[in-house]
Amino acid sequence: MSAGSPSGRVAIVTGASAGVGLAAARRLAARGDRVVLVARRREVLDAIAQEIGASRAMVEAIDVSDLAALAALPRRVVERFGRLDVLVNNAGVNHRGPVHQRTARELADIVAVNLVAPIALTHAALAVMERGAVIVNVASLAGMIPVPEEATYSASKAGLRAFTRAVAQEQRPRGVRVAAVCPGPIDTDFISDVDHVPDLVFSQPMRTPEEVADAVIACIDGDVAEIALPRVSGALATLGYVFPALERAIRPMMARRGAVNKRRYLERKRRAPGR
Repeated sequence: MSAGSPSGRVAIVTGASAGVGLAAARRLAARGDRVVLVARRREVLDAIAQEIGASRAMVEAIDVSDLAALAALPRRVVERFGRLDVLVNNAGVNHRGPVHQRTARELADIVAVNLVAPIALTHAALAVMERGAVIVNVASLAGMIPVPEEATYSASKAGLRAFTRAVAQEQRPRGVRVAAVCPGPIDTDFISDVDHVPDLVFSQPMRTPEEVADAVIACIDGDVAEIALPRVSGALATLGYVFPALERAIRPMMARRGAVNKRRYLERKRRAPGR
């Protein structure tokens, strides 16, 4: 199949060992794509590769903060599969809390994983991608409107959105599409330490990894620049960013609603089978 067909592509997915990355890798493999699984834990990736089919998977145990490893990855993929059609920059990290309570190393780690790594891997991928290729960056609603106690995370995701939009314009003449998915809270281990997640985050409806993966696939298959999840939350985030006084006025109400949702979420988790 050609690079522009809806299946049979070759895709790199970072953060593929769990959550959205794993869900996206499964979606891609299920429709016949070959998937390069990128994460730090080789044993987990090996098991996923066996699940989706060893002939359709390539395991790359890489820490995305290793820029040299990222630079070499796309050409290694081309050597294995003959081409690279899709890149999903999904790996992410967060260290929540007020900036003054985190270490400089932790704050730098957020930027390195969430922003520097996608930029570096996009740069390397573009060197081997051809017309019809697609890059999808998983950003966040926190990149659309800043979230206190997640200041550096918000900054990294806002930077990723800006990078996505600018590179999309640069690459349009080459026939390479670049898009972003901006989810709100996702029911994954990323928010497992619920007590440290700001109440404001829980004011928005939670999505499953599979729902976010579906948005990633929609960006790959369609001419879509950005998808916010939930869409109404994306509209509210844009409104709050454009009118900061309005955002400041309604923030306490949103935080109160988020606190209620957080308690309900914790109750559901406690009642879940096996706990």
